[in-house]
Amino acid sequence: MAALAADIKRWGEELGFANIGIAPATPGIHAERLQQWLSKQYHGEMGYMQERENLRREPDQLQTGTVRIISARMDYLPSDEPAQGNPLELINNKPDHAYISRYALGRDYHKLIRKRLSQLAQKIEERIGGQHRAFVDSAPVLERGFAEQAGLGWIGKNSMLINQRAGSWFFLGEIYTSAPLPLDPPQESGHCGSCSACIKDCPTGAIVAPYQVDARRCISYLTIELKDSIPEELRPKMGNRVFGCDDCQLVCPWNKFTEHSPEPDFQPRHNLDNSELITLFMWSEAEFEQRTAGSPIRRIGYQRWLRNLAVGLGNAPYSERIVTALETQRAVADDNAREHIDWALTQQRSRI
Repeated sequence: MAALAADIKRWGEELGFANIGIAPATPGIHAERLQQWLSKQYHGEMGYMQERENLRREPDQLQTGTVRIISARMDYLPSDEPAQGNPLELINNKPDHAYISRYALGRDYHKLIRKRLSQLAQKIEERIGGQHRAFVDSAPVLERGFAEQAGLGWIGKNSMLINQRAGSWFFLGEIYTSAPLPLDPPQESGHCGSCSACIKDCPTGAIVAPYQVDARRCISYLTIELKDSIPEELRPKMGNRVFGCDDCQLVCPWNKFTEHSPEPDFQPRHNLDNSELITLFMWSEAEFEQRTAGSPIRRIGYQRWLRNLAVGLGNAPYSERIVTALETQRAVADDNAREHIDWALTQQRSRI
């Protein structure tokens, strides 16, 4: 088993993973923390978190025979500097441009990582037989908890997994395996210390306490998971963030150690790292479908894309072009998107 574990890590590196660790199939304290988080209703509309809690708590129910979790890390920060330079400059100094979370600038990571993890699982099966199943955000898995136990980092005050040598700009994936592989030592302790930059800089105050995020206030939740109307009191705080939010990572001191990804699929596409809000807002539905093919943005659909961009336009400095664009797209918006467009028009006209 020790030799196999060494081979798994070597194979993982050959497949493009930056780190592989092995954890027990027992989530321990992480399952208790999930239960506490759910009891506070911090999951908002993400009912699936509560409905499938037992599967997160007991990996053997998800994949019979599981005794180990192989946790894998893949860096996603593009190797080139983004077109707009420092992302904080885009957020703070270009309010008429769209900020899209950096993980979503390129192709969707799910297929790429799942394919490689499946190749890794196949290699294990060819060696010893047994059951080995790959997951990438596709099943109820306590991935950060297992990754922490596998020694890939510690869970920071922003609830992200942070690696001492690579920061937090990475994806995680898992293989549930029946192979009794030797365990890797877990992260001994967190290294956030007295730093509270992520808490202080969260635009909506979603990090309500160290290690606790109220998703109902988180911009990533509001722009991606929330299907209904975005609470009006939070809209001005969203600024130009139209798909996800990276602020808690952008201010994290550990991200000065970020390792850039060589993966071409994670490079920005369609100028999404430096586009005006109005340009993206004026896409037709056909253009949206074509330009988000293979992108994680596709999952929210055209109408929520309009909804999110309308909030960004409402927060932008007054422009007659913006008013015209909002009035034009109002005709193709559904009730939810139209409500946000009307809000944006009110905001724009109040600045004349």
